[in-house]
Amino acid sequence: MRILVAITGASGSLYAQRLLENLAPAGHELHVVLSQYAPAVIAEELPGGLRLPPGAITHDLQRLSVPFASGSNAPDAMVVIPCSMGTLGRIAHGYSENLLLRAADVVLKERKQLILVPRETPLSLVHVRNFELLLQAGATILPANPSFYSRPRSVAQVADTVVARVLDHLGVAHKLVARWQEERE
Repeated sequence: MRILVAITGASGSLYAQRLLENLAPAGHELHVVLSQYAPAVIAEELPGGLRLPPGAITHDLQRLSVPFASGSNAPDAMVVIPCSMGTLGRIAHGYSENLLLRAADVVLKERKQLILVPRETPLSLVHVRNFELLLQAGATILPANPSFYSRPRSVAQVADTVVARVLDHLGVAHKLVARWQEERE
């Protein structure tokens, strides 16, 4: 599967890092694009910086000559993690002024899988209406709401409860967290 992971400047870089660590490049063609503000947030939240898995291909935000910027070569899936409300709103309204936004537009119009992981609270009516537009367009809104029934013992394990749901929606097998009522190994 060809997967594009987009990282925005919303807080929650650990979600992106854990997702990248759990998408085996041997099994997937993995592409990464960062928003303008993502590097600043990553520098604050990930002391060692973003660690890309071997084989991951990065793309410049302003370069629109990338294959998946065209509907004739859309990725199989795109995950925006974490997804700022500004990016979510731009995607909802079809703005395509950079590679991240154009790729999301392509994914929606080609009926591919778009997963948005917003990390914002509280929500305004504007946010909720943008959610509605995106749901109607076929996107999956998967808020970064961790679960605790698996009794996570670290911040990374808390993040993994969200990442596990993203992987589930991508159809990627994992053993990050125990499922509800599943026997522990």
